[in-house]
Amino acid sequence: MEFTEDNKIFDYIGQKFPNLKIQGGCLYVVSTPIGNMGDISFRALFTLKNVDLIACEDTRVTSSIMHKFGIKAKLISYFSRVENSKLVYITDELKSGKSVAIVSDSGTPCISDPGKKLISQCAAEGIKIIPVPGASSVVHSLVMSGFDTEEFYFYGFLPQKGRENVLISLKEINMPIVIFESKYRIRRTLAELLKVFGNREVSIAREMTKKFEGFYRGKLKEIVSNTDGIKEKGEFVIILNNFIH
Repeated sequence: MEFTEDNKIFDYIGQKFPNLKIQGGCLYVVSTPIGNMGDISFRALFTLKNVDLIACEDTRVTSSIMHKFGIKAKLISYFSRVENSKLVYITDELKSGKSVAIVSDSGTPCISDPGKKLISQCAAEGIKIIPVPGASSVVHSLVMSGFDTEEFYFYGFLPQKGRENVLISLKEINMPIVIFESKYRIRRTLAELLKVFGNREVSIAREMTKKFEGFYRGKLKEIVSNTDGIKEKGEFVIILNNFIH
């Protein structure tokens, strides 16, 4: 069932969390679900409903969240190619006293997603920034790996060119390494990891919290020899256990 105003979800939030407020002139960095809409927080819903403006990576994706919970809001696109052109507009809105939320398509802004330029600009201009925490594929992939995650290194997506040189440099890092990968390059990347790192332990998360969620664990050689068992769907988070003994 879709949430609407008639479902009273926002009445419930108001009753249970009466201290929730939106401050004018503040940038809210809002985490959204990485797949399962049930993971959104009450505070995130309250923020998205009540801010004056939402800057989103893809308005179509964010609109689906708004529709799901019966929220009407002013959305503007804020993806990587328009970050610079939208900075002045958004910061001017904030300085005029408007409240603005920034969201990515899923998870937390700035983690391999747009947002860092806006946050940096707001910090430089003394604009208040408020985090609204939530889902992160990085954290949940690490937890599910079962590796020692007291320390870890986040890399994100590998570049299209010079990948082997990047991997050679990562080989010297003595801790689990987090790499994002798309369905189009997952098999290639796993083969490259085996070539550079050798037969290390690896944990792979695919489509976390979604209908076709899957986890693959084992040694790289074993997994590379059986990549037909990995469904090439969605995005992957690779945790490479690179402890050097």
